[in-house]
Amino acid sequence: MKRLHVHVSVDNLAESIRFYSALFASEPTVTKDDYAKWMLDDPRVNFAISMRGRKAGLDHLGVQVESDEELNEMQTRLANAELPMEAQIGTNCCYAKSDKYWTVDPQGIAWESYHTLDSIPTFGESRPEESASACCAPTPTTITFRSRNK
Repeated sequence: MKRLHVHVSVDNLAESIRFYSALFASEPTVTKDDYAKWMLDDPRVNFAISMRGRKAGLDHLGVQVESDEELNEMQTRLANAELPMEAQIGTNCCYAKSDKYWTVDPQGIAWESYHTLDSIPTFGESRPEESASACCAPTPTTITFRSRNK
């Protein structure tokens, strides 16, 4: 089963944790000095916030899957949509080890499709050249365009 993922960059983590905990009527399932995550079932969403030096606001959206088969299905969907795409297999970011496919929609919003394999003790920057990135999201210029006609 898939789960919608939303990641928001915030200016004040403690204030934001209080706000979102009240909004969701639930405390975060993961809390770090610069990050918090709620794994909600109603609505079914993985909602994360971080304070990583980015401009406050929407950082990226995504679809979290529970198996390699579902991740392959999402990769096929992105390929069929002829969207720019980047694979990150075995990447370490957002306190997790994951296999991911990134894309950027026509408005420039980063989307990730990913399967979490394990948790890790650090934020785990996979992109040291972009250390301010909230969750290893590529910039639109770093993703190559793939077409099903090529």
